[in-house]
Amino acid sequence: MTSLAGDARQPAVGPDGVRADHPTRIQHTLLTAADTRPHKVALIDGQRRFTYEALAQHSRDFASTLRRLGLRGGDRVAIYLEKSVEAVVAMYGTWLAGGVIVPVSDVLLARQVAHIVGHSGSTVLVSNARTRARLPGDLLAGLRAVEVDLASAAQAPSAEPPPSESEARAAILYTSGSTGSPKGILISHANLLAGARIVSDYLGITEEERIISIPPFNFDYGLNQLLCAVHRRATLVLQRSSLPADICRTLVHHEITGMPAVPPLWVELVEGKSPFPQMSFSHLRYVTNTGGALPVEVVRRLRELLPRTSVYLMYGLSEAFRSTYLPPEEIDRRPGSIGKGIPECEIIVLSRDGRRCGPGEVGELVHRGPTVALGYWNDPEATARVFRPNPFAPPDSSERVVYSGDLVRTDDDGFLYFVGRRDQMIKSQGYRISPSEVETIVFESGLVKEVVAKGEPDRAAGAVVVVHCVPADPGTFSAESLMAHCRREMPRYMVPRRIEVHPAFPRTASGKIDRTAVGA
Repeated sequence: MTSLAGDARQPAVGPDGVRADHPTRIQHTLLTAADTRPHKVALIDGQRRFTYEALAQHSRDFASTLRRLGLRGGDRVAIYLEKSVEAVVAMYGTWLAGGVIVPVSDVLLARQVAHIVGHSGSTVLVSNARTRARLPGDLLAGLRAVEVDLASAAQAPSAEPPPSESEARAAILYTSGSTGSPKGILISHANLLAGARIVSDYLGITEEERIISIPPFNFDYGLNQLLCAVHRRATLVLQRSSLPADICRTLVHHEITGMPAVPPLWVELVEGKSPFPQMSFSHLRYVTNTGGALPVEVVRRLRELLPRTSVYLMYGLSEAFRSTYLPPEEIDRRPGSIGKGIPECEIIVLSRDGRRCGPGEVGELVHRGPTVALGYWNDPEATARVFRPNPFAPPDSSERVVYSGDLVRTDDDGFLYFVGRRDQMIKSQGYRISPSEVETIVFESGLVKEVVAKGEPDRAAGAVVVVHCVPADPGTFSAESLMAHCRREMPRYMVPRRIEVHPAFPRTASGKIDRTAVGA
């Protein structure tokens, strides 16, 4: 039996802040926080503030609601809400009821929602009037729809359901994409706990932290911020607007100490008409980047603007949450590096013939450790391609690792550098060209705000490079000037055949550039 938030009984707590009686279920980090810090503010959502005690009680109430609807252990619950305390309660309530969360971005429309709900086999849809109005009646007809009602009276406490055969399953996160059908990544409670523990440790998160939550919860990056905050009894400030001015106001008003963002947002914050460069953020202890490589010039600009703030450059893939990070003390020496493997995990750079690559040799990044997901939901073929046996484990080992599809290299000190996606490499005139390398050189021109390099079929060369860009200053931008820069800085085979200018790039639901849609 678990104790109620605020109860006089104190459960045994392990060194990770997880209840010793249920060390492998993510919801118990919230119950432990409610027991040990009941009156600490857990979430700030606009003008609303919720303590850990209140958040735990609302989650218990919602778990009771789900059980009355007939939710059974392992059932999937689709959560189609904007980032809000209601979405957080829906997630923890689902876990307390023994279910599996399926977070759905509130920017998705009926077609994408229908795929995720149908493919995951969700039996319950958590939404509100605004999001539910987007969905056709035939989609809703097969679901038990429910809202999170924070105004309802507290339910009588009830014990959690006994563990089911599917207790290991905690979440299905669907990858972003505008074409094709996104895959659902099946994540365990142990994966979520390991991710929160590991990231909290290397970022040095404490209960005094005030973290701004920008990436959405359906993105593993955004979900991990919530889990880290609860794991360490910190305060999470939910940020729905991605406008630079609004983010800056939140950073100052709430004296934010930790800030995560993806590359397009960092670029927007440090350049153009953003107020970020003119402001001071004295409380900001650390910032992080993942979801794509941050251009070196942007890294240097961040260091100039935030000289007393630790900048963590990270690399991750949703199939393993987080894989690498660059310690802040290395950033000035290696601003283009993604660092080394996170604690408790190993990063292997694997050659095409199955060898460990040496320094400077390009190979595929392979991740092993406790954050490796269970596989792809209802897709055994894709699971077998990506989640494979550890090639260096003993013959009797059942350990699986993730083959990322990303090409990297290491320097002589073992620090990793991203080269490109194996399936995005451009082969032109016999040369293999990294889109990432092309983009880095184009960005260094100072003429563009964002850039995407792609390959285009060509009868003679096999493929040619095409650069898509968003100008830094549309009024003065010249494609001829950018092409002249490319000719000066690139070998002939790498110079783009042409430059396509865009007013803006399409975005995925997680805020990253939708590379598939650019130029489509």
